[in-house]
Amino acid sequence: MHRPAQRQRQRQRLSRIIVCAAAVPVILVASGCSSDSDSGSDGAKKDTGSKASASKKPGDKPASVEKAAYSKLPEPCEVLSKKTLADLVPKAKDKGKAGTSTDTALRGSCSWDSLDNNGVDGSQFRWLRVSLMRFDSDASLGSGAKRAQDNFAKQVADAQAIKDAKGVKAEPVQGVGDQATLVRYDLKKDKDTFKQQTFVTRVENAVVTIDYNGAGLAGDKSPDAGDLSKAAQKAAKEAAASVVSANEGGGKASSGSSEKPKTDDAKKDDAKKDEPTKDAPKAGDSKSDDPKADDSKADDSKSAGDKPKSKS
Repeated sequence: MHRPAQRQRQRQRLSRIIVCAAAVPVILVASGCSSDSDSGSDGAKKDTGSKASASKKPGDKPASVEKAAYSKLPEPCEVLSKKTLADLVPKAKDKGKAGTSTDTALRGSCSWDSLDNNGVDGSQFRWLRVSLMRFDSDASLGSGAKRAQDNFAKQVADAQAIKDAKGVKAEPVQGVGDQATLVRYDLKKDKDTFKQQTFVTRVENAVVTIDYNGAGLAGDKSPDAGDLSKAAQKAAKEAAASVVSANEGGGKASSGSSEKPKTDDAKKDDAKKDEPTKDAPKAGDSKSDDPKADDSKADDSKSAGDKPKSKS
C-alpha cells in the first residue's frame, strides 16, 4: 500500500532535480551577459582613450613661438666708436683682438688693453672686452627674447661669483636696452687693486656684456670706480645700439614694445657698412645658452688681475 506513495515522492524529487539542473545554464548565461556587458563598457572606455591618444600624433607640429627680433650681430670689434675707445683704452696698440667664435652669427667678442706707462711715476692700466650673444627662437627652448632673458640673468650671476672678488655690488640700470645691470667689485693681485666693472644689457634677443677694469700700477693711484662705471655704461649703450643698427632694413623680424637705444647718424652708417654677411647658424647650434661655450672668451689674454709689466 505504501509503494504508490513512495513512487510518487521519487517522481517529485526527480522533477525538482531536473528543474534545478535546467536552471544552471540560465544563471551562467546571465552571468556571461553581465560579464560581457562590463567588458564592453571597459572596452568602450579603452577605445575612447585610444582615440584621444590617436588625436595627438607624433608628427604633429609643436606650438609655435614668436620669431626672434634680430637675426644678426654686428662685428664685435666695430661696435664702439673711435672716440669711445680713445676714452676707455687710450693707449691701445691695435683695433682690438677678436675672439675665435665658432659661430659669429650667434656670438662674438673683441678685447683691447691699454698701458699708460709713466716709468717710475707709475702706470695706468685699462682692459676692455665686448661680448655679444644672440638667441634664435626654438619651439622646444622658447622664444629668442626669453632665452636672452635667461642668459642675461646667468651673466649677471656669473659676474657676482668671481673668486676672491671684494665688495661685490650689483645694481639695475635704467635707460640701456630692455634690461641692464652693473656689477662691480675689486680684485687684488700682488699689491695692485683692479677695479672691475661688468655691465650686462639685453636688447630683444641679444645680450651685450661689457667687461672693463682699471688699475694704478707701480705705485700710481687707483682709478675712480665711478668713472669706470660711467665708461662701461657708455660702451654698453653704444654696443647695444650697434646691434639694433645691424638689423635695420630687414634684419628685424618683429618690433616688440621695448624702447631701443639711440645712436648718432655717423655711428649708424659705420655699423651698416660693417654688417656681417655670414650665413644663418646651423640647426642645433643655437641651443647652447652657455656663454662659456663661446670659444672667443678663451682667447682673451688680459682680464682683471692680469697685470702687465711696467717699465721702471
